[in-house]
Amino acid sequence: MMGSGEGHLPPGHTFVIADDHPLFRGALKEALAGIGDIAAIHEAGDFESAKALVLANEDVDMVLLDLSMPGASGLSGLIALRGINPAVPLVVVSAHDDPVTIRRALDLGASGFISKSASMEGIRAAVQAVLAGDIAAPAGIELGVERDPEISDLIKRLQALTPQQTRVLGMLAEGLLNKQIAYELGVSEATIKAHVSAILQKLGVDSRTQAVIQLSKIGNDPLQPVG
Repeated sequence: MMGSGEGHLPPGHTFVIADDHPLFRGALKEALAGIGDIAAIHEAGDFESAKALVLANEDVDMVLLDLSMPGASGLSGLIALRGINPAVPLVVVSAHDDPVTIRRALDLGASGFISKSASMEGIRAAVQAVLAGDIAAPAGIELGVERDPEISDLIKRLQALTPQQTRVLGMLAEGLLNKQIAYELGVSEATIKAHVSAILQKLGVDSRTQAVIQLSKIGNDPLQPVG
């Protein structure tokens, strides 16, 4: 007699690895393989491909996102992906593992942060922690608090956006017109105009250009090369 669970085993986890270095994608895949119960691992070498994969796979359990791959403008890439699917955990994987970048990534909705210098065991532990519903950050780093009042205010304003407003803001940053955004999202142009108005109000700016400039501040600021 069959047990009640037979034939109805839960499917394994589905991951998206978004990084422009094939060798590092391979290292991440190797780390994930050690977790077991993997249904699929999708790979993206640029940000456009990463967005397409998140759009096409609603059952994704986690996105591992490099902040500095082609098409992604630092933390604004994280914001754009969160707008596409706010339910999927996003884990930033970056060589820029200073406290400022880590803290801002977590403040903007990342579920974890993995340094590119982490060991296989460290990567695996962070992924398992996020799958279990925790927030994963590198151990031994004091994240502190945001010292730049302008960025602190901007993060609070970005946190106030709804997922759809966040997605529209990301599309504004790509230079899309209202009618193009309406077509992409399958809504009316009037709806997009209302979203844009709400975005401008929440960000405290007067134009879509200013809104995009605000987004670029959070995108590029912590990733500027030093010296």
